[in-house]
Amino acid sequence: MALMNENYLKLPGSYLFSEIARRVNQFKSENPDADIIRLGIGDVTRPLPPAVVEAMKNAVEEMGKAETFRGYGPEQGYDFLIEKIIENDYKPLGVDLALDEVYVSDGAKSDTANFQEIFGTTNVMAVTDPVYPVYVDSNVMAGRTGTYDTEKGQYGSIVYLPCIEENGMKPALPSTRVDMIYLCFPNNPTGMTMSKEELKVWVDYARANKSIILYDSAYEAYIREEGVPRSIYQVEGAREVAVEFRSFSKTAGFTGTRCAYTVVPKEVMVYDSQGNAHSLNKLWLRRQTTKFNGVSYPVQAAAAAIYSEEGKKQVKETIDYYMENARIIREGLQEAGYKIFGGINAPYIWLKTPDNLSSWEFFDKLMKDANVVGTPGAGFGANGEGYFRLTAFGTRENTIKAIERIKTRMK
Repeated sequence: MALMNENYLKLPGSYLFSEIARRVNQFKSENPDADIIRLGIGDVTRPLPPAVVEAMKNAVEEMGKAETFRGYGPEQGYDFLIEKIIENDYKPLGVDLALDEVYVSDGAKSDTANFQEIFGTTNVMAVTDPVYPVYVDSNVMAGRTGTYDTEKGQYGSIVYLPCIEENGMKPALPSTRVDMIYLCFPNNPTGMTMSKEELKVWVDYARANKSIILYDSAYEAYIREEGVPRSIYQVEGAREVAVEFRSFSKTAGFTGTRCAYTVVPKEVMVYDSQGNAHSLNKLWLRRQTTKFNGVSYPVQAAAAAIYSEEGKKQVKETIDYYMENARIIREGLQEAGYKIFGGINAPYIWLKTPDNLSSWEFFDKLMKDANVVGTPGAGFGANGEGYFRLTAFGTRENTIKAIERIKTRMK
């Protein structure tokens, strides 16, 4: 008899976005003529930049010739891409990285979910609440979170860091010691950011407690305001305690192409039961070389083209397009009387649901009355209840249309 990993039974119901899809499909079957506008799941609508497409075409041509064909590549990524990542994404910030501190992968979702495998199951983990569900669910599957309390909407062994209006949607340090800290800034789902000084508090905490910060900066390219750090490594001491995750999905349209990278400085250490230090970089290398065969050559060649002069210009145009959508949503909702967070340094707008509606009640009302789909805040954690997320990744036409519908139909 094959026994299951019973930790999977601790996962409550469907994955958030699967439940959204189920409800939308049911509504469409009952209302086949409804023109649904989707501003929920953070999938992009702009095509890949022309420079990226051209580079991928050329790489595919290379794969069709015996003299330029490539088989297995290095699991951690080709040097030609890693060099461009370091030169363009980190050196301008004053951050120096070695080639073997950057690991190319097929997505930040994969890396943030897989990275927890390196840590012991007795580690105490902390997450912001609301939170991107993958951080929590992957740790549930590993058996690190305890059982789920349906009344609280939380797991017994996780330390939750409330991000609520009273603290400006930013987490306070945990009152107890924790070993793993998940931070995401610019934040998904709230769209909020932290200053360098605010991040320094977390780095200092991690250094004092020998904790590890798992820092998701997938949306750093959307930062508009001065003084907001684009990398945690801009904070003194972060190289000792932080791993950083980045992605090309939302910046260059790679949601369906799949390419990202994770930075693991050599200074970051984890400890065995005897207190001996071990290099997290080496452990991640061991994990990747065992379980991952690397991103395909044509995809990495396409990713490298993002850093060409034309590529940079085209990616900037894409990001500007989405941030204009964010402005349209943010200002439109404010005009309609909604309380809004985010949308300034991130492509996410976090709104307070009106009339004390629950997140899912507002989801159903928005879909029924305005035929607009968003994401219920409750799906991001207990402190997301009473809030709702809209994304700026739709087309301009649909974004304008959705806001007009909300203004006129959501009375």
